[in-house]
Amino acid sequence: NQEPERSVLYIVGTPIGNLNDVSKRALNILNNVSMIACEDTRKTSALLNYYKITNKLISFHEYSSLSKANFLISKLKEGSSIALVSDAGMPLISDPGFLLVKEAKKNNIDVICIPGPCAALAALISSGLDSSRFLFYGFLPREGKERVLLIKNINKSRITSIVYESPKRIIKLLLELKNECGGLREIVVVKELTKKYEKHFGGNINDALMNIKKSEPKGEFTLVISGNKKEDDT
Repeated sequence: NQEPERSVLYIVGTPIGNLNDVSKRALNILNNVSMIACEDTRKTSALLNYYKITNKLISFHEYSSLSKANFLISKLKEGSSIALVSDAGMPLISDPGFLLVKEAKKNNIDVICIPGPCAALAALISSGLDSSRFLFYGFLPREGKERVLLIKNINKSRITSIVYESPKRIIKLLLELKNECGGLREIVVVKELTKKYEKHFGGNINDALMNIKKSEPKGEFTLVISGNKKEDDT
């Protein structure tokens, strides 16, 4: 096993559901860095405990990111090696890690990515929709003009769009997409990715809406929406 280098920020991908989806390289880094910066220490502790790893954890989330970023940068300058992880999947994808990476780059600190699972890519690859080009939106704003504009952009886009949504708001989002894109727009909605109860709702927006309404929505959803083929004809 290669020891982590001093004064390096490691961006480490962790499982999005199935704890076996983590690389040996990632486990080595998590085991040997000076400390691990994570969104929720309880969730990261569950992963570390599963692999019998003990290391120092420090919380790093959107509400503390600025002050904690300054602290972590100072530790990196002193020679510490730090691993940044999210609650699940690749850091910086719909989480506040971007600020820390930006500050590290400003301070000429090396940033190395240890690749791992990503819900957006896992859903895209298994969707059967065009994966040659795509737009990733993450979580849309819950309301307001920006949300309306982004949904309009999804409708007009000629390439595949990927969106995250919570179980509480999945029906609302599908209804909005139906209103803007039409019920026949191709879509694949995936929940519980990599977990025992992973489920794919496919076909078109009408089908996905009907089937999700029949079940009690649980777990985070990833929506893969086909490009607007009508736009290609103009």
